[in-house]
Amino acid sequence: MDSFSEDHRSPDAWRTALQAALAALFGSVDPAAVGALAVDGTSGTMLPVDGAGTPLAQPMMYNDPVDDPAVIAAIAAVAPPESAALGSNSALGRAIVLQAAPGTVRIIHQADWIAGQLSGRFDVSDENNALKTGYDPVARQWPDWIAKTGMAAAMLPSVVEPGTVTGRAGGALARQLGLHPETLIVAGTTDGCASFLATGASEPGDGVTALGTTLTIKLFSDTPVFAPQFGIYSHRLAGGWLAGGASNTGGNVLAAYFDSETIARLSAAIDPETDTGLDYYPLARPGERFPVSDPDFAPRMEPRPADDTLFLKAILEGIAAIEAMAYRKLVELGAPALASIRTVGGGASNTAWARMRERGLGVPARSVTSLDAAYGTALLALQGATPEIAA
Repeated sequence: MDSFSEDHRSPDAWRTALQAALAALFGSVDPAAVGALAVDGTSGTMLPVDGAGTPLAQPMMYNDPVDDPAVIAAIAAVAPPESAALGSNSALGRAIVLQAAPGTVRIIHQADWIAGQLSGRFDVSDENNALKTGYDPVARQWPDWIAKTGMAAAMLPSVVEPGTVTGRAGGALARQLGLHPETLIVAGTTDGCASFLATGASEPGDGVTALGTTLTIKLFSDTPVFAPQFGIYSHRLAGGWLAGGASNTGGNVLAAYFDSETIARLSAAIDPETDTGLDYYPLARPGERFPVSDPDFAPRMEPRPADDTLFLKAILEGIAAIEAMAYRKLVELGAPALASIRTVGGGASNTAWARMRERGLGVPARSVTSLDAAYGTALLALQGATPEIAA
């Protein structure tokens, strides 16, 4: 995106980036031979459009808070506690704010608008992007309570299951790029769900841990899990449910003490088959979301050994223990037992840590099919193009 605009909020920049990416791809692939396309986008990024899909105001990004407390209060007054639309970072709150733009016909998500550049449709979304806007994935509809928040329900898009054909390549950009007019445009998903699909996880009990700045876990389930006190909600995906949560532990703690080169050097000296007994709960600052929900939860990182290798091992060991605790918490809340684990993120390549985690989780580690969210989204496009195979 930086190559096209410093303003990541600009729909023109999104469109230019999409055009450039597809043009580069079509340098080696005949655009007329493409059978189907799907789009993943950042969940919670919203924009108001007119009937032709023209943006009418600056989009609100996924991390833009809603400044009007009355909007947040209106949602809190009627939304059920398990709704992903609650809180100051509510996508529904952004939609309520944006509907005031003159001439607005629809409030849609980033992925909806980008897909519309290809299909010409700006009135349809997928169940995953719609979740944080208040969509009920169990009842599979926009709930009646949304109208009581001040949101004009008619401005919300229709919602379909990811992998559903929503149209054909009749949009202006599709014609410009040379796509065949019969190319299918398929409902996509969020970037997080697409990344999960890309790993190859697909059965109940398959878990994916992201070892990044924070620790994020996702577990494929045959039943939905909602626990708002832990920030846990479930996406309907691939015939099942994707439940997940995030801890405040992770690479941010490691970065406070070691650079990447030092971590690699010290890790080579770690024996992953033994325990330090230090029982750390590594956090960069007080406050935890999951598997403990406590804004004042204190880090536990003492005593600190004089040996840096032992100190690093205790931190890695502590993060691994939090990961295992998090999967157990999901099971307590109704998810199936963890059966396998796949790992993505910067910490995935640390072999000593991988063995420590495997010991703690007690399940086999599986290789990741792909680290690219685009691969997971392509699987949805394939599903839409070949429903008889996907079934």
